[in-house]
Amino acid sequence: MQIRDLPYSDPGDPDVRSGPRFLYWLGRNQLTGQLKSLAWGLLHHCSIAGLPLAVGLAVEAVIDRSGRDLARAGVLLTVLGILIALGDTMLHRTAVTNWITAAARVQQLLARRTAELGSALTRRVAAGEVVAVSTGDVEKIGWFVEALSRFLAAATALVLICVGLVFYLPSLGVLVAIATPVLALTVLPLLPRATRRADLQREKAGRATELASDTVAGLRVLRGIGGEELFLDRYRRASQEVREAAVRSARMWALISAIQVFLPGVLLISLVWYGATLARDGRIDVGQLVTVYSAATLMLFPLRNVEEIAMAYSFSRPSAQRAVRVLSLRRSTRPPTADTPAPRGDLYDPVTGLMAPQGLFTAVVCGDPDEAGRLAERLGGHTEPDDDASVPAPSVLLGGVPLDELPLDTARAAVLVQDKDPVLLSGTLRELLDVPSSGGVSAEDALDAARCGDVLDALAQASVDADGDPMNTRITERGRSLSGGQRQRLALARSLVTDPEALVLDEPTSAVDSHTEASVAAGVELLRRGRTTVAFASSPLLLDVADRVVLLHGGTVVAAGTHRELLRNDHRYRAVVTRETDDEAAARDGIPAADGLRPARAAKEIEETA
Repeated sequence: MQIRDLPYSDPGDPDVRSGPRFLYWLGRNQLTGQLKSLAWGLLHHCSIAGLPLAVGLAVEAVIDRSGRDLARAGVLLTVLGILIALGDTMLHRTAVTNWITAAARVQQLLARRTAELGSALTRRVAAGEVVAVSTGDVEKIGWFVEALSRFLAAATALVLICVGLVFYLPSLGVLVAIATPVLALTVLPLLPRATRRADLQREKAGRATELASDTVAGLRVLRGIGGEELFLDRYRRASQEVREAAVRSARMWALISAIQVFLPGVLLISLVWYGATLARDGRIDVGQLVTVYSAATLMLFPLRNVEEIAMAYSFSRPSAQRAVRVLSLRRSTRPPTADTPAPRGDLYDPVTGLMAPQGLFTAVVCGDPDEAGRLAERLGGHTEPDDDASVPAPSVLLGGVPLDELPLDTARAAVLVQDKDPVLLSGTLRELLDVPSSGGVSAEDALDAARCGDVLDALAQASVDADGDPMNTRITERGRSLSGGQRQRLALARSLVTDPEALVLDEPTSAVDSHTEASVAAGVELLRRGRTTVAFASSPLLLDVADRVVLLHGGTVVAAGTHRELLRNDHRYRAVVTRETDDEAAARDGIPAADGLRPARAAKEIEETA
């Protein structure tokens, strides 16, 4: 895999049983890249290891006053220099390629899981953790894959150099061969403590990120209640905890680095002392001593890769564990049937008993906005059952077919859910409305039904084109240059363009005035006539145009009919829609206001009396 070939056509099915298993799976899927790095790394390190031999030959040539041998040593040094430059360049190139391709694979896996789960993702995993995984954790995982490339080459080169020194000069080569693994393994007892400190640092950093994300997301509310200083003080304390954890972790890694410097120094001093003794006794030549000493000195460079791979693994393991927590989430426990066509028919939720007949405009009234939001997501097959639930919640049915048994693309094409706070992506209006659709509704018809005339006029004035075409006007990120009502209507137009079999709208007109709301309700009803539409709302202007209105109370459908029928016959519906006060409800039911009976209590007493 080359960088120019990204993204992957299929990033694969990761092993999410644990963080280390995920790292192993990631490295195994990049075996070709690892082998390339190994080959170029061996060339680089072995060429460096050949320098002492060339230097030793040059020293011997000077001692023997042989110009021919000195010239040969010079040629050998030149060739080794070229090979070192080539090996180092290509090792860096292949290692960085492994880093980028591994990071890209992880990001594709995360994006695929995010798209599959939808809004259910942030219900099961904190938003700050998702941000941390998709940014910093991806970088740490890529670093481990890159460090692994260089470590394998360095470890193989160390083995070859030690074997070569043993054959070249056994009296000193054996000392180097014994000391090298000792130097590499000395820091192992310190790694568990360093790993724990790194884990603690990452955990505290993740909590600080979550706190920062929540604070920024709710900054407007915090300012309204005067609580921004409180949350900022919490973030200051969290950031100080991160700093303290980072300092403690850095101290441990500094100790490991100090050991990696001190012990090789002891080895070199011992090697020089013992080698000088042998040279004085005439048992070895000076050139041989220089060769072995130079080789031992240059071996310190590949030994550094042992410390790097230990540090990279310590930081990447918790990152991989967090990535696994996200990647292990699944949309459904029931395997989808790939060949199932898009069903048609009534939309039915067995949990609440909500029935949205095919081809009708059904309005749902619910006094609890959170309950309405959860039902809207469930109607689209987006919400996962709770992790502690022993039995999964039954799936919503479309035409008698469970949505959980449909392929994800088919389910979302059949039932489209627009939540109460839809997001407008940056780009032109034409690009905003260029979404997968049936082709039965044009962008002009959708904009007209959503009553976006004033929005088009405003975009035309802001257009930089000579013709002033609003379709070519660029919309800023999240539509920040538009009002809340304008953003809501553009999002509604985008949903109408898709023309799904069933369209679910959660408070589609909550940000517009009454006159516009009535016009939008009429436009949506006219455009969607003959198609299944479900709207969660409590506005009489929208409820009055619905073919059927359903009252949801306590998580169950308790009444159904037209808006006017329910307004006359059901006090609970009337209380939600008209926002009548307790005194007004008591007076209407013939109960004196002084009795202090709330409508719910009054209704209960009437039912008990009956």
